[in-house]
Amino acid sequence: MTMAFPAPTVPAAGRTEVFLRYLDYFREMVLSKVSALPDDELRRSRLPSGWTPLELLKHLRYVELRWIEWGFQGREVEEPWGDRRGDRWYVAPEETRDGLMAALRAQGVHTGAVVAGSELATVGVPGPRWDGAPPASLERVLFHLLQEYARHLGHLDIVTELAGGPIGE
Repeated sequence: MTMAFPAPTVPAAGRTEVFLRYLDYFREMVLSKVSALPDDELRRSRLPSGWTPLELLKHLRYVELRWIEWGFQGREVEEPWGDRRGDRWYVAPEETRDGLMAALRAQGVHTGAVVAGSELATVGVPGPRWDGAPPASLERVLFHLLQEYARHLGHLDIVTELAGGPIGE
């Protein structure tokens, strides 16, 4: 799915809509870039840091899970760091592009519902996500998610270009 960039000149009903538009846009751009890569590039790293496109895809799903469900909502999450093995991102051999893309999209639907049903000033539920610090407001969580997506989409742009995939936004 190709989505138009949520330009600042497009009217929005409020800050919540702006956050959701950008978050949806960045998520869909990540999905689009990963779906355009050939199979042999999905588990290959083109960077010295060693991460792969599938690992990035899985990581972003878990980023949303950690910040929205485990953090803001205070839900018990069985494996909040399930995108890692030790100090590295990890994708099991049986995990597929389609499965990881579906998981990220489903996480995005959940995030959208939580955000649409909450005020931006609402403070998250205390819990282990905050590691003893006071919980953040939904607005701060969303700001963090946006920077995480934007930063990683930039990384993926470089990897996609090196792999001969589509370039640009």
